[in-house]
Amino acid sequence: MFERLLPHMRVNTIYDINLRTLKEQGIRGIITDLDNTLVGARVPLATPELVKWLDDVRDNLGFKVVIVSNNNRGRVGKFADPLNIEFVHAARKPAGRAFTRALNVLGLTAEQTAVIGDQMMTDVLGGRRMGLFTILVRPIAPNDEGIMTRFNRLLEKFALSRLRKKGLWPEEEQRES
Repeated sequence: MFERLLPHMRVNTIYDINLRTLKEQGIRGIITDLDNTLVGARVPLATPELVKWLDDVRDNLGFKVVIVSNNNRGRVGKFADPLNIEFVHAARKPAGRAFTRALNVLGLTAEQTAVIGDQMMTDVLGGRRMGLFTILVRPIAPNDEGIMTRFNRLLEKFALSRLRKKGLWPEEEQRES
């Protein structure tokens, strides 16, 4: 059961993802979470470093990008619109409907798409259920999260303890939560 929470890849930040390797593996699109994945949960706009990364992802490497967030339209739109990135708000991840909508926006199949997020219970579980390549990043600002995310973090800690006992989450690769 807990195996569905295992990401295909774990990195510290989005900047640590080897995008060329993803491209070589046939990945052509990226579904990304917003809060605590791209920027802190209370950061309204993209940082200059993130803008540069997104430009490289889209313009130089040719990936299609869509943001899928459980947050509201105002929050996600204010962030995504200046970047000219399409988005799905109020996604209710891990439900599959938002991921299906994102795949339709991208015009790609699940096999051609990676999902990047900071939560096992929403981003990884939802992505794996849809057959997406899942990438888990450390949360950018873990002390600045809403009540549902804090609840999910408690569930993650429980799941991580089970995965470690099964030898599926090696000690040297542990995330601090």
